[in-house]
Amino acid sequence: MRYRPFGLTGQAVSCLTLSLGARDIGGGPEAGRELIYSALEAGINSYRLETADPVLAEVLGQALKHVDRKLVQVSLTLGAGDGRRGSDRDFSAQGITSAIDKALHASGLGYFDLAILDEPGDHELPQSTLNALKALRATERVRLLGISGDGDVMDTYVSTGAFDVLATPFHVNASWQVRSRLRAARDGDMAIFVYGYFPDSLNTAKKAATVHVQKKGLFGFGGGPKPKDGPLVHAGTFAFLHRTNNWTAEAICLAYALTDPSVSSVMIEASDIERLNALSQVPDRDMPPGLAAQIEMARVAGAKAA
Repeated sequence: MRYRPFGLTGQAVSCLTLSLGARDIGGGPEAGRELIYSALEAGINSYRLETADPVLAEVLGQALKHVDRKLVQVSLTLGAGDGRRGSDRDFSAQGITSAIDKALHASGLGYFDLAILDEPGDHELPQSTLNALKALRATERVRLLGISGDGDVMDTYVSTGAFDVLATPFHVNASWQVRSRLRAARDGDMAIFVYGYFPDSLNTAKKAATVHVQKKGLFGFGGGPKPKDGPLVHAGTFAFLHRTNNWTAEAICLAYALTDPSVSSVMIEASDIERLNALSQVPDRDMPPGLAAQIEMARVAGAKAA
């Protein structure tokens, strides 16, 4: 595992963050703890709770209780409910404060390194909530504040300077708007976490082969003739992701996300230990020669086709 600076905090975080949700405790608390133990053995010291579910928080706290608290970084997602049936989005001051207090009590962690607001809309953050977040920081129940999402409103939140961390989707075919947002966050001294590095549009060979392929126009015309076979088939698409020896498409996409030096950590989901171990090996691998160039050529082709 490799480690990177976590913004201006002076803390080092593993370049992979294990994102934990209800699926990870579906087989019981012990299964969830075993997954976290395996992550620790792989060198992962950064963990994200996808909801404020006290049961999930308790499982993480139990797994980390024998680890020096200063050596691990734990994030809590706020506004997404507590993961239980009927739980609604809640960005009220009372709702956020209650979620943090319950998760802290259940986990026994003492504090959360980071509270991440889950894609709040334009009018979902009242002043009372911002005041509550400041109070939570003042009492050190939360050390840092982050914002997560991919809508246009994220640019506004980044520009306010009120947040320490940006969490946003980022992948090989990310739009220029996302890349611009990353630069703005970096220039604002925000730490950057990314997720969604392997989007559904690339997760099969068939889908990846059709990215950027121009569709036929009216009456079947347009787009020009396509070669049925040969080295130029699917040129300008991401089909090569599924044709690289000794690499899975997901591993390539994860490795690509890690090539951006402004990214502190990439959030991964791994509901079983085998998958966790496979993803944990990616940071120590170098992408094959020429692969980065192929990715850039496919991106350029996409920009022209847009």
